[in-house]
This record gives sequence, structure tokens and C-alpha cells, in this order.
Amino acid sequence: MAKSPAKHPKPRVLGRGSYSEALRIGEILRKETVGGALLVATAVLALIWANSPAADSYFALRDFTVGYAPWHLDLSLGTWAADGLLAIFFFLVGLELKREFVAGDLRQISKAAVPVAAAVGGVLVPALIYAAVNWGNPETIRGWAIPTATDIAFAVAVLAVIGSHLPSALRIFLLTLAVVDDLIAIAIIAVFYTGDIQAGPLLLTLIPVAAYAFLAQKYRRFFGLRPAAAWLILLPIGIVAWVLLHASGIHATIAGVVLGFTIPVLRSQASGGPEAGPGLAEIFEHRFRPVSAGFAVPVFAFFSAGVALGGTEGLASALTDAVALGVIAGLVLGKPVGIVGTTWLVSRFTRAELDPSLKWIDLAGMAVLAGIGFTVSLLVAELSFGLGSAHNDHAKVAILAASLLAALLAAGILRARNRHYRRIEAEEQVDSDRDGIPDVYQRDGGA
Repeated sequence: MAKSPAKHPKPRVLGRGSYSEALRIGEILRKETVGGALLVATAVLALIWANSPAADSYFALRDFTVGYAPWHLDLSLGTWAADGLLAIFFFLVGLELKREFVAGDLRQISKAAVPVAAAVGGVLVPALIYAAVNWGNPETIRGWAIPTATDIAFAVAVLAVIGSHLPSALRIFLLTLAVVDDLIAIAIIAVFYTGDIQAGPLLLTLIPVAAYAFLAQKYRRFFGLRPAAAWLILLPIGIVAWVLLHASGIHATIAGVVLGFTIPVLRSQASGGPEAGPGLAEIFEHRFRPVSAGFAVPVFAFFSAGVALGGTEGLASALTDAVALGVIAGLVLGKPVGIVGTTWLVSRFTRAELDPSLKWIDLAGMAVLAGIGFTVSLLVAELSFGLGSAHNDHAKVAILAASLLAALLAAGILRARNRHYRRIEAEEQVDSDRDGIPDVYQRDGGA
């Protein structure tokens, strides 16, 4: 009797990922929670100050110019925060991107396909919605990329409050989505928001970048064991690369990403190989994330989020502007439609199916949460319209309003799902206690 062909298990649209990846991402999310809280706090402080009787002092501080003029570095404090401090944030993004594609779950095409596709959908649909709202206006259409970004720190801060019992698969999906989202945002900034490129400084940038990469690769053990070495040796070289890239006309934050890509992910064989412990990229991530989340991004938010609303009339006028309508519709509607719609298409036209531990409503809640666009959205708004312009102010108001609305809507969905999974967890705990079996990672299907 002929044997029936073996059935291969269907790939999952949204799986929980490897256990080590779940632990690593869980640690990152805990750190991002603190950064998200600081981000919100500084943005609220800026809004209050910018709309208080002392508002003039806030804008005077933001516009205060400092720097070396012959090198075109006489920039306002607001610009220093956007171009300089955010380079630290993008350096961390570069480290995380390389880590994911070299040693994380994204190195496997089967696991990378869904979050990559969902991220692309979550960028494309909001951009199309914004473009549709602002079609025919060449001045406002420049902001098409504003609603395409997700702020992982802000989103994680919300998730920490409402989602303590949600499956790890959802948390992994959110961070992976944000990583790919950041990669797309970097490409958009580099391609669409770059002015006239100066070839000389751009070619000269390759020299410090090559030196940085050589030292990081050659002496990875040295930099891993001696924290001060990176500050004394690599940081000055990185600053030179930043200055040259700034002079070339490419947005200087891209220097952070490029330098992040040069850091080795895996341990060298001389140090015991990949199994002996974390590589230099992960070590740097632990060292510098507090600088990014605790200082660089909150300071940027402080200088970028402050906008004079002009009372209820001014607020109403800002929110009815085509720029604001496009941003709000893109973030609140476009993000979830793009993410959920793309994921559904993947499941519909491939063999993949949703992980059994999840429901589509879980994914919808996370997709709404991804509509929180803050740090990169504010940066793109400034690149689109210029600091202090009316359109930029309207875009800021819209980003803040859309992020708040997305957070509230996501909280409503995910809080209900969190109660659902908490009940399941409690029932499984009772069963495991009765059977004498430890309840370790049961809900997500085991380690």
C-alpha cells in the first residue's frame, strides 16, 4: 500500500519567533518603555511651555544659534537636536537592523517575509492617503512621508501599561515591524529629503567611515572590554564622518546608520565565536541605548514638539488644514489598514496561516498602536516644510493628535485582549498547579 506524502506544517503568518529572540526583544522593550515615558514627558513640557506666557523664551531657546560658521555648523539648538542628537538614535537603529538581519529572526526569509511585507504596507497606505488628501497642492504634497513612521519608544510605553499579558509573538512582531519601518524611513530620508549633493565632502566621508569600520572589526574584543575606548577613539572618528556627511548635503543622521552597520554582530573566533556571548553590536546597544532613549530622543522631542496652538481657534484651524488631515488619516487609518491588509494578503495567497496563539483582533490592535508616529514623523515634517513654518506647525499638531488618538484606540482593543489572555494564563496556572507541571512559556507554545 503506497504511503501518502508527508504533510509539511504550514508556515505561520505571525509566529512567536525563537525563544532567545523573545528574551532579547523583551529586554529591549523594557528599556524602550523608560525612553518612551521620557519622550512623552518632554513633549508635554514643550507644549506647555510653548503655549504659556513664557512662550517667547522657549522659541528663543530653540532658535538660539551655536556652532562653527566656516564649516556651516552655525545651527540652531533645534537643528542640532534633529541633525546631531538623532544621529545617536539612528546609530542604534543601524545596530538593531544589522543584528536582526545577521543573527536575528529576520535572517530567515520565512520569518522576515511577513513583518517586511506588513511594514511596507504600513508605509505605502498612509503615504497614499496623505497624497490623496493633498493632491494638486505642490507645497503640501511634500509631506507625504510624515505619516509613514512608527515610534517604537512611544508605542512600547503604551504597551507596557496595557499589555502585560499579551503573547510574546505580538511584542516581537511590533519591534520587528518597527525595525523594518525604520529602515524604510532611513531610505526615504536619504533619497527624497536630500538637497544638492556635494561630491567632495561625500567622497571624503568614506575615509572616516572606513577607518571606523576597520577599527571596530579589527579590535572588536578591545572595544568590547574597554567601554572608554569607544568614546575616546571611535566617537571622534564618527563626528568627523557626521561633519563631512552634513557638508555633502545628505541628512547627517544617515551617518549614524552607516556607522552602526559597520559594527560586527558576531563574536570573533579569537573570543570564542558566536556561542561564547554577545557580539560588539549587542554590547554597544546595551551601552548606548540609555544615551539615545534617556537623552538624545527626549531632547529632540522637547525642541521639536513645542508649537503655539493659538487657543481653540488656532487648534481648530491647524487640525482642519490639509496637511493635518492627511497626517491624521494616514497614521490612524492608513497604518492599521496597510499592516493588517498586507498581512491578510500574505495569508490569503500563500500557505501561511496565523499563529494559533493569536487572533486577527490582536494583530489589529498592534497595527493601530503602530499609528503612533512621533520622532521620525516630526523629523520628516521639519525636512518637508522647514522649522517654524505654518505647515510644519500644523503637521506637528497633527502628529501629536494622531499619536494620542492611536494610543487611545489601541489601548481600548489591547486592554480587552490583555484581560482575555490574563484569564487564559490564570486557567493554565491552575491546571499546571493541579498536575504538578511548571508553567513555563505555556501560552506561547513552549520554549
